[in-house]
Amino acid sequence: MARGRENIGGEATAFAKFIVGLPRFLRRRMTYTEALAIIQQRLREREANFLSSIEHGVFRNPRSPYRAMLDVAGCQSGDLRQSVRQKGLEATLRALRDEGVYVTFEEFKGRQRIVRGGREIPAEAGDFDNPHFKQYFSVTTGGSSGAGRRVSMDLTHMLARLPQRVLIRHVQGVAGLPAANWSDIPPAGGLTGMLMSVPAGEVPPVWFSATQGGWDRSSRRFKLATDTALLVARLSGARVSWPRYLPFDQAGVLARWARDRIQESGGCTIHGSVSRMLRVAIAAAEEGIDLTGAIIRGGGEPPTQAKVAQITRTGAVFRSSYAYTEVGSVGTSCLSSDHPNDQHFLKDHLAMIQVPRQVPGFDIEVPAFCFTTLLPTAPKLLLNVESDDYGVVETRSCGCPWEALGFADHIQEIRSFRKLTGEGVTLVGSDMERILDEVLPGRFGGSALDYQLLEEEDEQGFTRLTLLVAPSVALPDERAPVAVMLEALHQIGAGGELSRLIWGQANTLRVRREAPRLTSRGKLMPLHLSRQPSRATQPEAGGAEARVP
Repeated sequence: MARGRENIGGEATAFAKFIVGLPRFLRRRMTYTEALAIIQQRLREREANFLSSIEHGVFRNPRSPYRAMLDVAGCQSGDLRQSVRQKGLEATLRALRDEGVYVTFEEFKGRQRIVRGGREIPAEAGDFDNPHFKQYFSVTTGGSSGAGRRVSMDLTHMLARLPQRVLIRHVQGVAGLPAANWSDIPPAGGLTGMLMSVPAGEVPPVWFSATQGGWDRSSRRFKLATDTALLVARLSGARVSWPRYLPFDQAGVLARWARDRIQESGGCTIHGSVSRMLRVAIAAAEEGIDLTGAIIRGGGEPPTQAKVAQITRTGAVFRSSYAYTEVGSVGTSCLSSDHPNDQHFLKDHLAMIQVPRQVPGFDIEVPAFCFTTLLPTAPKLLLNVESDDYGVVETRSCGCPWEALGFADHIQEIRSFRKLTGEGVTLVGSDMERILDEVLPGRFGGSALDYQLLEEEDEQGFTRLTLLVAPSVALPDERAPVAVMLEALHQIGAGGELSRLIWGQANTLRVRREAPRLTSRGKLMPLHLSRQPSRATQPEAGGAEARVP
């Protein structure tokens, strides 16, 4: 009980500091010229920024798990500097990983102990945090369970992300256009986007949210924090808008908003998860609305060919994005590619290598991304931290403006290997495995061998999570397992609750009476993809140019 009061008090103090610093943040303005100069300087100083970040955040931080790993590997500050100077950044990161300096996805999320060289390395939730931040508001990562990491809405980090935001909007041609965001209140990222729009020099977008906060069993704490931050922003002179509740079955509201803005201004932009943008496109088609002049930007889930084809059929242009909760933007859409998920890697603030990864719950191996933060403004310091994503990484000439700006590295076919994704929200696979292995058999009978979750696209292109239930299991009705699963999601923390709200509203979960499917090796895995990814090859030495055949 005392620890709970301490956590609440700490959060209140941190949020108060965030609010006190917010007006100054909102008075800042960044031009395109300034943003470009900052990005170019970061590209020139990648190695120096990395060494500075590690020196201050790791070597001088006794609590850092990375410091203990470097000790086990016998790597001191001077050794690291010499390696970067002689081998380069990415080659050094690969060598460090070979020596045990890395953090797996499970270790970073606190689900697995860190053991290197026979030594257990303590790592609590805050040990990966940047020790120098003071003005932040913590929110739970959207896809994590109750044991998930907390991510800071830090004003310093938000300011450091501004150059990318300004540059992306300029290159994509959306600067100055009327804008709308369909992104939820915390723990989702709608509030961050709204606040950052002000110093980025944008006209603050119209904000729609599919969650209300408090009224729909989601956290009242996040609703209160959102209202407080927006009120302070308003009192500071920022023309931010309050979130308008927009459930999925009312996507036509955004389609009509886009129609009106196109008629008035000649164009507009809408941003949200890929599935939400698909819903807007379907609503526009049903109402006969031509979206020519609209630039629709989608992220949060893979933009498949089927989804993007329906979006662009309305006349709109589609741009994809790739972000990672702990670091911000990772990639931005290539303007010269026909592939809907071809991203230019934003290496001004990140480094990335790939390693082969056996996927828990699946009979596959994938080339997992391992990220390293380069700037001392990152709220969480990452050093070869494995995300739950994988894909194809290559360096090539495409003729896109991003190449001319110094971003020639591409990431394609981005997928998650530990999360189930639908409607822009994700859930860690291990959480769903527990529901399949324990909750459903305990409620309806049978065993874990009688239940399997299949991620697939339906005929409209929406990602569905289909629960396969063996015909031998007696069900009171076909929807009963869905109700049980949604209630179980409610019990696993903020990420699960967000999944319950969104997936329940979108009918993402469905039941099919079918025996669980076996892999090509005859194994029965609790989670199954309708389209298996390619197997990973050993990444090439010395760089990030690893390919999947």
